[in-house]
Amino acid sequence: MTQRRKIRNPFNADQNMCFGCGPNNHAGLKLTFEEDDRKLFATWDPDPCFQGYINVLHGGIIATLLDEAGAWCIYIKAGTAGVTSSMTVRYLKPVHISKGRITVEAELLEKKEKNALITAVLRDGEGRLCAEADLDYFIYPEKIAMGRYYYPGKEAFYHAE
Repeated sequence: MTQRRKIRNPFNADQNMCFGCGPNNHAGLKLTFEEDDRKLFATWDPDPCFQGYINVLHGGIIATLLDEAGAWCIYIKAGTAGVTSSMTVRYLKPVHISKGRITVEAELLEKKEKNALITAVLRDGEGRLCAEADLDYFIYPEKIAMGRYYYPGKEAFYHAE
């Protein structure tokens, strides 16, 4: 197992109101990420305000966690920005909020000229595999990603500007 490295969020915190990673979005998930040589990781402490059934994390939040990990995998592993073209989620087990910290992993499987394929998994606080997703992202050339989606370049995720 390779050592994990912390990924910094280089986006302007006052402007980045992303529901998934915006640090100042009071209603958001405020995800932060780490990586190893192959995968991207996030951990998240579920709050009861994100439940569907009592003590069960809402399926839309599960999908959001998987999709956000995929988007950050595009930033870090594909070196650009993109948008979700399709996502297939398989809900395998309920995610009980009372079981604590959730872990999400994403891995870039293939990068082509215009799209990238990613697989992502979500585990509950006991480490049980609860959901998995196959994601297809439309990706942009880096120059377009920088101009249209404020992609700061891969190095910005590692070093303060």
